[in-house]
Amino acid sequence: MRVRVVEVIVAVAAVAVLLAAMIPAIWSGTENPTPQSIHTNAEVPRPPVQLVKAIYLTSWSAATPTRLSRAIQLTRDTELNAVVIDVKDFTGKVFFETSNPLISELKSVEPRLGDLKRLVDRLHENSIYVIVRIAVFQDQHLLKVRPDLAIRTPSRQIWRDRMGLGWVDPASEEVWKYIVELGREAAAAGVDELNFDYIRFPSDGNVEDIRYPVFDNSIRTRRHVIESFFAYLTSQLRSTGAVLSADVFGLVTVRADDMGIGQVLEDALMHFDVVSPMVYPSHYGRGFMQFRNPAAHPYEVVHYSLAKAAERRHKLFEALTAFTPPGNTASTEIHVAAIRPWLQAFDLGAPYPPSAIRTQMRATTNAGFYDGWLLWSASNKYAGESFLRQPRTGER
Repeated sequence: MRVRVVEVIVAVAAVAVLLAAMIPAIWSGTENPTPQSIHTNAEVPRPPVQLVKAIYLTSWSAATPTRLSRAIQLTRDTELNAVVIDVKDFTGKVFFETSNPLISELKSVEPRLGDLKRLVDRLHENSIYVIVRIAVFQDQHLLKVRPDLAIRTPSRQIWRDRMGLGWVDPASEEVWKYIVELGREAAAAGVDELNFDYIRFPSDGNVEDIRYPVFDNSIRTRRHVIESFFAYLTSQLRSTGAVLSADVFGLVTVRADDMGIGQVLEDALMHFDVVSPMVYPSHYGRGFMQFRNPAAHPYEVVHYSLAKAAERRHKLFEALTAFTPPGNTASTEIHVAAIRPWLQAFDLGAPYPPSAIRTQMRATTNAGFYDGWLLWSASNKYAGESFLRQPRTGER
């Protein structure tokens, strides 16, 4: 019993530190954002998180009849029950028809998906859960039409990362509002989940050369900016009824700091419905877990990362529970996001045949997560052998 009491005291101390870090992010001059408190208002219920087993599709794949039909067939023949489709990727283009004034003004639309509602309806008719992916601060189109929002070099050139891609300032509230408008438009088409990626500061390239048009680290830290964005985004989109999910670096599960990109696991867990760490073994550096090549150890890397995430999630929940004022449960509820990882379905660092993919799925379950997984393959090629042959009944 004494050990248990000590654990709770430590948990309360931990959440106090977390809240102290969050308060400046919430109230440091943000003009319109109205972040959620740590206790969700019961009048705005969160949608239930479903068991999701999904594959990623680019907008091109989803717009190509043969590729889309193959994806649908996979869901009929196997355990798959969901897809993740790009509606805005790193290019910054919006891939569905919309007459939204702000999106139209920025000339962002490249409607290769056409009528998004029609696509969503077709997938729903096949009992497929629909997630749309929105890349946020890595945006090649927005930095062209709104160059005042672009990250720059000391010589005022567009700053580019190691892949030659530019970014807009994560601290810009104009960018935040634009993303909210896009999320609302996608939600109006009936999608089940809005998934947000590149919700961070740049991580690679000559980051010392970066000059931001808005961000000022003498006023707010990167973590405070990103947590404020999480709070604003989710509070603005909660009324859509869509599940709200966030993609974070795999290392976020094992690192307590923000790694210079603003992402901290607990911050995302506090605001979203689902957090998806990208625990691709190939993306962990040499020496992680003392492995020369982490990519060659998919079970160990995925299990270790997610076990750490589970431990941190549990501690956060206990801390929030202990922090709740007595007798206040009628109007509030404790919320901590579910964790549903991105798993590696591509060769990098080591071959990733179906057996390696299933190994990661097993590691996910063994780490205590039963809400499913998302598979990433940039080529959108998925072998049927990667999945259990488990035809579904057609019920959503």
